[in-house]
Amino acid sequence: MFELSQTIYADKREHYADLLEQARGLLAGERDLIANAANFGALLFHSLPDLNWAGFYLYDGSELVVGPFQGKPACIRIALGRGVCGTAAQTRRTQLVRDVNAFDGHIACDAASQSEIVVPLVRADGSLLGVWDVDSPVVARFDEDDRAGMEALCAAFMAAVQG
Repeated sequence: MFELSQTIYADKREHYADLLEQARGLLAGERDLIANAANFGALLFHSLPDLNWAGFYLYDGSELVVGPFQGKPACIRIALGRGVCGTAAQTRRTQLVRDVNAFDGHIACDAASQSEIVVPLVRADGSLLGVWDVDSPVVARFDEDDRAGMEALCAAFMAAVQG
C-alpha cells in the first residue's frame, strides 16, 4: 500500500522534490493513462495545501474533456483557447493565474476558486494529451516554485504513460 509522506518541509522546492520522488514511485511500472491519472491526482491533491480541485482534462481531438480529478464536480468540456485550461492547451504553455477574476474569459466551474495553475501535457511527438489543472480558494496561491514543481511532476507523469 502507498502512504503519503507526512514530512515537514523547509521550503516549497523541497516539498516538490519529495512529491516528484513519490510520484515516480507511484507511477513506476504502470502505463495505463486513467490509473496513473487517478493516482497522480490523488497524490497531489492530498499532499499540497490550499487546493480545492486538482485533475486532468484530456484532449479528444477537438476539445478538452474532464478526466480523473479530486474536488467538486467540474465543467465537462472546454474548447481550446477558452479559459485557463483551453489557453494552456492551445498555447502549449503553463498558465499561472494568481487571480482568476483578472483572467479574461476565466471559466468558473467552482466559484470558490481564486487562483489556478494549468500545465499542458504534450507527448514526445508534439501532440497534445491534455492539461493538468489545479485550483485554489486562495488568491496568489501559486508562484514560480509551483510552476517549476508542477512542470517537473507532469514530465514524470508523461514519461510514465508514454513508456
